[in-house]
Amino acid sequence: MKLAMPLTIAAFLSRQYLPPRFLHIVITLALIAVPTALIIKQPDLGTAILVLVSGMVVLFYAGLQWWYIVAAVGAFGASLWPVWHYMMHDYQQKRILMLLNPESDPLGAGWNIIQSKTAIGSGGLHGKGWLEGTQSRLDFLPEGHTDFIIAVMSEEFGLIGVLLLLAAYILVIARGMHIAINAQDNFGRLLAASISTTFFVYVFVNMGMVAGMLPVVGVPLPFISQGGTAVVALMTGFGILMAIATEQKRVMTPKK
Repeated sequence: MKLAMPLTIAAFLSRQYLPPRFLHIVITLALIAVPTALIIKQPDLGTAILVLVSGMVVLFYAGLQWWYIVAAVGAFGASLWPVWHYMMHDYQQKRILMLLNPESDPLGAGWNIIQSKTAIGSGGLHGKGWLEGTQSRLDFLPEGHTDFIIAVMSEEFGLIGVLLLLAAYILVIARGMHIAINAQDNFGRLLAASISTTFFVYVFVNMGMVAGMLPVVGVPLPFISQGGTAVVALMTGFGILMAIATEQKRVMTPKK
């Protein structure tokens, strides 16, 4: 769904007059809502967020008017209370509460965030060195090979190593948006922009989660975390980006 969602929404909207009309917006929201709700039902909040974003950004890049965005933000704010009380599971509520005060349960739900912050802070500027981190190597930091791997990198390679990784991510995102801007049709533009933005959301949510700025959800760090389906989805997405860029070059190359 991480790939099917942007493909479906981009294909639908690219066949309509842009910016999209109200009916097309309603149809798009329905296409996004059904799979997102089913994924939340599993429950898998992290994947649901990524699928939701991958569809919504296509709608945004299609030229969604600002008053629709303001109305959506208002509706989101109004839905927080019923979602909290009737839709969220107990463990999901606890994750949000731990975001506000992880020290309230240092040996339970707050353990991951506390140990993650400790690992990040202990790395300093230069880090402790490859395989020299104590939080991960002594198993204080859970899921150090997947969701919390950026904390391991911070401890072992320090702020400099993390900044270099961020620079590489920024270059990848910038290249993806450049491909989107120069795509030959609306479908290519919407799809490339969605894939690039979803990649940014991967990075933003994972690093925000590890730093204690966002609730803990199961979102891996692209190309760094150990994983199977996430790597396949990311690599397939970048393959699509390369195909869009190749089509651009083919069109621009004059025939002999």
